Amino acid sequence: MRINIIPFSFELDSVSLVGSCIWSLALYIGLDSSRTWISTQLERWFNFAERWMYTSAEEFESTRPAREAQNAFYASILGIIPFLVLGAITNWVTDLSFGGSSWAIALGLMTCAICSLFALANQDQENYKDEE
Repeated sequence: MRINIIPFSFELDSVSLVGSCIWSLALYIGLDSSRTWISTQLERWFNFAERWMYTSAEEFESTRPAREAQNAFYASILGIIPFLVLGAITNWVTDLSFGGSSWAIALGLMTCAICSLFALANQDQENYKDEE
């Protein structure tokens, strides 16, 4: 006996999913300052939001290092979500503009490579400034 839990069915196009993930990676690598800003803001909000759970200041201060480390981890994980959304939108727009998923994946791969080179050059420039 087969029981349908979800009353509707949907298909997930694997080519679109791959293209969205590639574009998400390219945007995540290329937009380093935005990535840092999003993670910082999420971490600040998590630290602020946890304050109401503690009744005493002593208990709040005694658990501060562990909580802040945990909130930094959660912020870095949840900071990926905006890039996944932007990657899906970029893949969809590229797919509509060029008329095929192969173009969206090819352009996503090229963008990912270019953004990686840009990030490496930017990192090398920061290391060079630190040496001076």
